[in-house]
Amino acid sequence: MRYLDDLGTRTPYSVIGLGTWQFGSWEWGYGERYDSGVARRLVRRAHELGVTLFDTAEMYGFGRSERILGEALDGIDRDRVVIATKIFPVLPIAPVVQQRAVGSARRLGVRRIDLYQVHQPNPLVRDGTTMRGMRALRDIGLIDEVGVSNYSLARWCTAETALGCRVLSNQVHFSLLSREPAEQLVPFAAQTGRVVIAYSPLEQGLLTGRYTVEHRPGNRIRALNPAFLPENLERVAALIGVLRDVADAHDATPSQIALAWVVHHPHVVAIPGASSLEQLEHNAAAADIALSDEEFAALTAAAQAYEPIRGLRALLRWRP
Repeated sequence: MRYLDDLGTRTPYSVIGLGTWQFGSWEWGYGERYDSGVARRLVRRAHELGVTLFDTAEMYGFGRSERILGEALDGIDRDRVVIATKIFPVLPIAPVVQQRAVGSARRLGVRRIDLYQVHQPNPLVRDGTTMRGMRALRDIGLIDEVGVSNYSLARWCTAETALGCRVLSNQVHFSLLSREPAEQLVPFAAQTGRVVIAYSPLEQGLLTGRYTVEHRPGNRIRALNPAFLPENLERVAALIGVLRDVADAHDATPSQIALAWVVHHPHVVAIPGASSLEQLEHNAAAADIALSDEEFAALTAAAQAYEPIRGLRALLRWRP
């Protein structure tokens, strides 16, 4: 496992973490067996593989994800993991931020949340009051670091000014097919010692190469995603082909190469989810794949050439 060990945090951030949206969430449809058994084994195995970053949110399963993660981490030295969660910012004024953090800490079974993030920028509530709540939480030791999610660079900097100290991370959609963070957010993180946390780095499985026109996903989340329309699956085939070619050179899988492309960027960590121990192990191994400049460029060029159908055209073609 590879780490970002220059952040000055209590625990280094592993460049591959574990996202837990699927824990306790009906949307993914994994069921009670997954929540009561598989999830715990995933967390334990991730820890054994050197994964330190575990990301959840109060809105995942309406708190169930936090509870499942907290129970799975029971007995593990908390100074050897980074527990990150997020407040759902319906009304992120200072008192609400403080109240929600207490609830998340209780569900997680921790005295300190390592990274407490604002899940979405609120268009009606300024970051001044949100960060006033975060600052109070830091002052009493309930949280260690503050993060944001889905923030532009300008708003990230505004939040940091309001907090009066660093806002360590910005969790954003970042993958071969969602490359916008590489333009401003990643350079800023690299220059200032901050972190970009990449969610959906495999595009909900699109970049694994598992899905084709003949084999479309049945999962609720993926079935509603226009990326899995037959026409888009045909269009992404060229990129999957390049992923396979690079994977063959590294004795790896397309999904590992897609993850390696994300964490090839400086000061970026990825938090893919996992439905099985095998998938988790493959994800973690991607941290040690070093892409050449030529491979990175070839993957980027193939991704740039992919043009999916979107908007109304995609809606008109959608079939459940």
